[in-house]
Amino acid sequence: MTRRPLEILDKALNQKPVIVSLKGGRELRGILQGYDVHMNLVLDNAEEEIDGVTEKRGTLIVRGDNVLYISPSVE
Repeated sequence: MTRRPLEILDKALNQKPVIVSLKGGRELRGILQGYDVHMNLVLDNAEEEIDGVTEKRGTLIVRGDNVLYISPSVE
C-alpha cells in the first residue's frame, strides 16, 4: 500500500532527528515537532554545520518554500 508523504512525516514527529535540506545549500538537523500542508516545519534542538563547526540553533520555524527535502538522520 502506498503511503502519502504527510503520513510518513507523521511517523517522524517527535522521534529521531531529521535532516532538512534547504535552498542555498544549507542543511539543518533537529527533532520534527510539527508541519503543515505547505511544508512549514517546526524543528526542536536544531543544529547547522557551517565550515565543519556545528552551530546550535534551538527551536526553528522553517518556511516550506525553502525546503528541498526531509530525510531521517543517520546517527
